[in-house]
Amino acid sequence: MSGKPSQPTASPSRALTSVADLVTAGLAQAADAPDLDTVAAEFRIRITPGMQSPAPGIARQFVPDPQELTIRPEELADPIGDAAHSPVPGLTHRYPDRAILHLTQTCDVYCRFCFRREVVGAAGPLPQPQLDAVIAHIAATPALREIILTGGDPLTLSPRRLGAVLERLDAIPHVEVIRLHSRVPVVSPERVASLAPLLRRRAAVYLVIHTNHPDELTPQARAAIARLADHGVALLSQSVLLRGVNDDPDVLARLFRALTALRVTPYYLHHCDLARGTSHFRTTIDEGLAIIAALRGHLSGVAIPSYVLDLPGGHGKVPLDSAAVTRIGPGQWRIRDWRGISHDYSDPAR
Repeated sequence: MSGKPSQPTASPSRALTSVADLVTAGLAQAADAPDLDTVAAEFRIRITPGMQSPAPGIARQFVPDPQELTIRPEELADPIGDAAHSPVPGLTHRYPDRAILHLTQTCDVYCRFCFRREVVGAAGPLPQPQLDAVIAHIAATPALREIILTGGDPLTLSPRRLGAVLERLDAIPHVEVIRLHSRVPVVSPERVASLAPLLRRRAAVYLVIHTNHPDELTPQARAAIARLADHGVALLSQSVLLRGVNDDPDVLARLFRALTALRVTPYYLHHCDLARGTSHFRTTIDEGLAIIAALRGHLSGVAIPSYVLDLPGGHGKVPLDSAAVTRIGPGQWRIRDWRGISHDYSDPAR
């Protein structure tokens, strides 16, 4: 990889994939290596050159922590219920008009808070027979007008493989929107030059860039995002509210201002999911609501994303600052999903 780090490191030309790599790069202490090796045996490590920074807003997202071995009772292996809505392997069909195509389980970085951390990195691209079955299901379901490519990270695929999938989706007449979710423009910006031309299609193409802290927007990342915008790709962003990373109105304001200046519209700010071993990242809902309130008036409406919770069990996303959410006790909420069904949600204390 040719991306350059935002901070000097001991191994700037390749991704770090082991605890030994982290120690050599100065991102972990040798004394902590035994504990971190235990973490790495559960949840994979990969940090691209551009993200090999000791800055807390970046390092906390990617460098393993022994706290990940603390599994709380409310935490789940599948916190948003992907499996509950999978008519064929590789597809999640949760809403009537849109579905998620899990195109690959590979990522260029493995985020320590990932809600799919149980499966990402376990395999590569979706096997061809399964991909064929997914495309057949989409083609046979006229209600599906939007297909969301995720995984893993779809932009880690080769241009040839990604282009072939986009061609097949674009050939389905009722598919009007193709949305891709990716960290690549930020963490591996050198990939963008070969991928950007693939994103001009008959269908409308939206790219949702995953980024959580303004320090991630290195000069290389900014140039990659500008290239995508210049190619006419509609750009949105998705962030996760993370304790110790961005749970501060000033940090989020800097991130959202920077994104809008780069022609990226902030789309979602996710409340941190109940993935196993992530309790040290979660804020409370009250803290998140206070942060969103603090941003209003200081940022344009264009720059403020929707603060959402993905309900456990696969019931979908709900805006937390809406009439669908009612407090029923300390840390207890009643949340109405898109179908009008209410669910009780216990918000774990810090």
